[in-house]
Amino acid sequence: MRRKIVAGNWKSNLLWQDASELIQELNRGVEQRGSLAGWCIIAPPAPFLGLTVAEVDSQIAVAAQNSSATGFGAFTGEQTPEMLKSIGVMYTILGHSERRQYYNETNEVVAQKVRQALKADVTPIVCIGELLEERESGKYLDVVKNQLEIAVLNHVEINEIEAVIIAYEPVWAIGTGRTATAEQAQEMHAAIRSWLRERYSVKADEISILYGGSCKPDNAAELFAGADVDGGLIGGASLKANDFLAIIDAL
Repeated sequence: MRRKIVAGNWKSNLLWQDASELIQELNRGVEQRGSLAGWCIIAPPAPFLGLTVAEVDSQIAVAAQNSSATGFGAFTGEQTPEMLKSIGVMYTILGHSERRQYYNETNEVVAQKVRQALKADVTPIVCIGELLEERESGKYLDVVKNQLEIAVLNHVEINEIEAVIIAYEPVWAIGTGRTATAEQAQEMHAAIRSWLRERYSVKADEISILYGGSCKPDNAAELFAGADVDGGLIGGASLKANDFLAIIDAL
């Protein structure tokens, strides 16, 4: 079912004491708002996952920032989606631009991770998006369509697609202070929805597509006004409870 979602990606930030304090602030904010189940997801660093599941309000879901492409076996340092699910982590962020840039993850690797997550009944939040030079050259639609095809369209079946969340992240707007305009965001989200519709027909209208590129309290409402923008994958603003809750309010 298509949902409105605000997902906070904490990346490699915070020590546990600070993370715990942030969780308590979020718990209080969520309790005050009520009825946010399915809306709010947080993705802490891997060492905090189990602790976070134990501390978060029942209306806050927990995501991993990454999971394995290889499954169980002699793969030192990897965490399988089954392991995540066993401790109550039901989402995993896959193909984030930083994983692609710093850890050489290809579209094919992302596709393998998506398959593993779906097999374990863990919801993948699949990230796709273009670099600045690809945006400026006018090739951005082709680039993003290619990423979507390899990671999702070519191997996720119609009976599985509703378990997938897509996150569009213009790489040129992550951590740079630049943000796509509401029009740019909606253009890309509408294109993604159309490609999903070509493959999955009306089921495309049940897939949540999140915007992930310097979304903040002061621009969230404008970005979320797009008909195909179903929420946000939030970076820096998710590390401050008031900012993250304000983005939830905007949605």
